[in-house]
Amino acid sequence: MSITDVTARISQIQAQLALLPRAGGASATFTDALSRTTAAYAPGDPAGAPGPAGSVTGDQVVTRALELVGLPYVWGGTDPERGVDCSGLVKSVYSTFGIDLPRLSADQARAGTPVASLDQALPGDLIAWDNSGRNVGADHIAIYIGNGMMIEAPRPGGEVQVVPVTTPPDYVRRILADPAPFATTPATAPTAATAPGAAPAGTPYADLFQRAGSTRGVDPALLAAVARHESGFDPRAVSPAGAQGLMQLMPATARGLGVADPFDPAQAVDGAARLIGDLLTRFGSVELALAAYNAGPGAVMRYDGVPPYPETRAYVQSVMTSWQGAA
Repeated sequence: MSITDVTARISQIQAQLALLPRAGGASATFTDALSRTTAAYAPGDPAGAPGPAGSVTGDQVVTRALELVGLPYVWGGTDPERGVDCSGLVKSVYSTFGIDLPRLSADQARAGTPVASLDQALPGDLIAWDNSGRNVGADHIAIYIGNGMMIEAPRPGGEVQVVPVTTPPDYVRRILADPAPFATTPATAPTAATAPGAAPAGTPYADLFQRAGSTRGVDPALLAAVARHESGFDPRAVSPAGAQGLMQLMPATARGLGVADPFDPAQAVDGAARLIGDLLTRFGSVELALAAYNAGPGAVMRYDGVPPYPETRAYVQSVMTSWQGAA
């Protein structure tokens, strides 16, 4: 997998996780908070205590880390131009955003706040291992980038790389502030996608699309078109990336939406309707909302439109054709 592929995939499947209010304390919609793409975090100080609210996001941390892929491993290195070791990588990436972490991996693995397990980790979190009895605490550390992947400086003779997390970490630490609960805000003006409608006759789960669409202010036919493309109306579908259920929600995204079981069609449809409704409010366009559903709001904002990912462009065209054909 190329770095371009990794970056695109991270934007696609991990840019929908962090949920926080807008800077300044104003309440935000789910997608206002998803700015990772999206949400505003508060950086921690060297001791791990939260600092003042800022605009640093987990996706920004990941994006910066990805820029260092291929950089040589240099023992004791912290220079993003010449080389880094594992803790040097972490320190260098976070210092870009004015977050001063300790130099050693053992100290970095005590910074921020603990995360219970890897399945609760968000992009930008630190994951670390205690592999040696010769020292106390972590002796290897990496930056989690989501979907079971991490970026690390592995060993002398190696280079900064993106690899799967194959061994459960001994430490998971969050340097950025915990995501805050979100609140949804309905669209203020009806559009074709938010106007009342109905799923086409004979559509599987039509009653669920109708109910969720009415509740969340989204055209049921649009929800049905998304489900058709995402899973072929299969509530047990699981994608290679781990997206689940009728609406193909990633587990972390489902949790953020309050969906306890993404394989439950009723919960999945309601969660997807909630997300799509907020994306419509944020971007004001069905095409952009669909692009954000597929590739993440951050990718849409980064490219100021539908991202140039072939998969995303094909996705938007396919769902739009299906939805418009149902009108």
